[in-house]
Amino acid sequence: VQLVESGGGLVQSGGSLRLSCAASGIIFGINTMAWYRQAPGKQRELVAQIFSGGRADYAVSVKGRFTISTDNAKNTVVLQMNSLKPEDTAVYFCNLMLITSTVYWGQGTQVTVSS
Repeated sequence: VQLVESGGGLVQSGGSLRLSCAASGIIFGINTMAWYRQAPGKQRELVAQIFSGGRADYAVSVKGRFTISTDNAKNTVVLQMNSLKPEDTAVYFCNLMLITSTVYWGQGTQVTVSS
């Protein structure tokens, strides 16, 4: 299984970015797809996750600004990020967890928000 992220970049405060993650390979039994982020000197943290049934959870810091969605036919998860703040600056990682608890990670994509 391979996860390939795209869509990171540099944006001004208040702007928007759309991250996409495409999963390839033989994939059965997806439990959740998620986005994590890691800022310099900080631990990796969960940003948003979406369960196979469609329920989504968000970190308090991004609720109301970020939206996670999936295209199950394409095994793709998208993170729409609006009203970005400098504190959103981080490397964003795509995450896929199967019902067997096997976890896969993408390589990460940099998001930089300038003030």
